[in-house]
Amino acid sequence: MRIRDTNRMEGRRTETAYSGTPYWIASYSASKLTTAEAALFDAFNMDANDGGVIAGYDAHRPRPIAYQGSNPLSGVKAGGGAFNGDAVLQSITDGNTIVVSGLPAGFKLARGDYVEVRKSTFVRSLHRISQVATADATGIVTLKIRFGLDLQVFTLPCTVHFEKPSCIMEMDAGSFSLPKTWPNYNVQFTATELFLL
Repeated sequence: MRIRDTNRMEGRRTETAYSGTPYWIASYSASKLTTAEAALFDAFNMDANDGGVIAGYDAHRPRPIAYQGSNPLSGVKAGGGAFNGDAVLQSITDGNTIVVSGLPAGFKLARGDYVEVRKSTFVRSLHRISQVATADATGIVTLKIRFGLDLQVFTLPCTVHFEKPSCIMEMDAGSFSLPKTWPNYNVQFTATELFLL
C-alpha cells in the first residue's frame, strides 16, 4: 500500500503526491479445513487478538520464481557452506540499491521476486526486486528494490532472506472469520504491516 493523492486539473495536468511510508497488506483464506485444522486457526486468532504478530509472506511466491516449487531453497554458497535462502546485506548503495553476499554462484532473481532485509526478529523490511539480477561467481549480487529501504532504521549489519521473505504483520481487528460449519470449515482474515523498533 502506497499512500498517494492525485489531482486532475484543467489543461490535462495531473499532480500526484506520495506521503508516508509504504506498507504491506494481506488477505489470507483457507477452505475445506478439518475440525482439527479449524481449531488451530481458532487458537491462532486468540493469540493474534492478544497482541500476537505474524511473519506475513506471499504464500504463492515463497521463494524466487526461478526456484519455485514445493522444495525450500537449498544448495551451496559460492564461498562454501550450505545455502537455505539466508544471505548477508553486504552494503547499501542507496535506498533502492543493495548489495547482497553469501549466495550460490549464478543465483537468479527476477523482477517481482521478494527480498526481506532483517535487522532483528521483529524489525524487517519486505521489498520487490525491480530488475533482473544474477549472483556472480563469488555469490554477490546488486539488487534494485522497490520500495526504498528506510536508511534510518536499516543499517549494517543486517541479514537478507529469499525463503519465505516476510514482514511483521498484525491481524486487522474484526477481520477473522471462521464459520462453524461441519464437516468442512473455511477461514479468512486480513493483516497489515506493523512497524516495530
